[in-house]
Amino acid sequence: MQLPFLDRREELTRLRQLFKQRSRGFGVLYGRRRCGKSRLLLEALPAGRVAYYVADDRESPLQRAALATELARLLPNFDRVSYPDWDALFARAWEQAPPGTVLAIDEFPALAAVAPELPSLLQKRIDSPTARGPHLALAGSSQRMMQGLVLDRSAPLYGRATEILKIAPLPCGWLQKALRLASDDDAIEAFAVWGGIPRYWELAAEFPDRETAIQTLILSPLGVLYDEPTRLLLDDLRDLTQATSILTLIGQGCHRVSEISARLGKPATSLSRPMDRLLELGLIRRDMPFGASPHDSKRSLYRIGDPFLRFWFRFVEPNRSRLESRQVPAVMREIRTRWAAHVAGIWEELVRASIPRTRYFNRTWGEARSWWGPGTDRTPFEVDIVAESTDGTAVLVGEVAWTKTRDRTRLAAEARRKAENLPFVHGRQLMVGVWTPADARRGGHFGPRIVLRTLL
Repeated sequence: MQLPFLDRREELTRLRQLFKQRSRGFGVLYGRRRCGKSRLLLEALPAGRVAYYVADDRESPLQRAALATELARLLPNFDRVSYPDWDALFARAWEQAPPGTVLAIDEFPALAAVAPELPSLLQKRIDSPTARGPHLALAGSSQRMMQGLVLDRSAPLYGRATEILKIAPLPCGWLQKALRLASDDDAIEAFAVWGGIPRYWELAAEFPDRETAIQTLILSPLGVLYDEPTRLLLDDLRDLTQATSILTLIGQGCHRVSEISARLGKPATSLSRPMDRLLELGLIRRDMPFGASPHDSKRSLYRIGDPFLRFWFRFVEPNRSRLESRQVPAVMREIRTRWAAHVAGIWEELVRASIPRTRYFNRTWGEARSWWGPGTDRTPFEVDIVAESTDGTAVLVGEVAWTKTRDRTRLAAEARRKAENLPFVHGRQLMVGVWTPADARRGGHFGPRIVLRTLL
């Protein structure tokens, strides 16, 4: 089932303007697999003036012949010639392509892997003083290779691109429309499994309910997404063992580098590079308490940043042996018992993401974070939400709960008690909020509807 094209309005506008300009344009799209790069590119390409080619792992002669076949749809008889090398193929394409046509190469890193000379050859065409030649668009899922080919200062294509678009997962707010979910709560619970990856949404849409989709797609060893993390990591990382080990430990609740290094039996300094790489790829994130210095590494907590990967490393990785022996129903029962705690963590992050985008208490707010540490009474405690107003005169403090049985009034009183014990709020106005699965806004109580409208 193909979903309707969702969001990406700014990216779509930029690409269409690129392909409309009179001078030759060069656009680059990159981002993790299944985020919708190909769909975005196809939506933006002008009808009837395009040669679109998806690269693969075959040897160069076979790929040249395949690309020539695609170019023949735009340039008659282009494929009747056997091209001895890439330079000969590009020379003819740039000579014969009418103005305004587009050559789009998807999964470009796969092509560059078998033909390392390609970036330099394309640079020569882009830098050519002649006005002839098509617009060029390159897309790829390997963020490491795309960054190395285009964003690295030593790369031949560095500085040539007119547009460089990093395609991120879609915000949670679009999931309800995509899967036609009945309630806001359902959308958040679905996001706790599938995250913002459109391809996962398409796969899930084929099933009557979330649990059936989870068991068929993720828990079954035959499922399409059973080994998805391995495929995702292979796109960008050379040392799969260390990355998988770090993600496994974070998924099991080790959130400090010291804990991870102790479990691995390695010095913490040896984890700096792999941790930084996982951060760059957006696979993990670093949390700091509100107001802490970014250089205070001792207070850093690391969490898996993607909801799907968090679900997988929490529920699938520890149960691989059971799942391989087809004990899927037993694992599903375990997921049900821990489900509320899993969703609560995702819900808390969605609330924090909504704070800078929403006028809570008729004010605008900066970045929201959690906070932990000793209060003014020297007793350690944690707060889910802390944000400062953009004018610096107020502090928003709140609690987040994913349960309808919690008394919101009592939760608000608890949030105020914590707020008054924070060491940095004196002299500023305190605003206290509570976010729960409530459908309506009442005083300082906020529900999923407000958050989801923000995250569009």
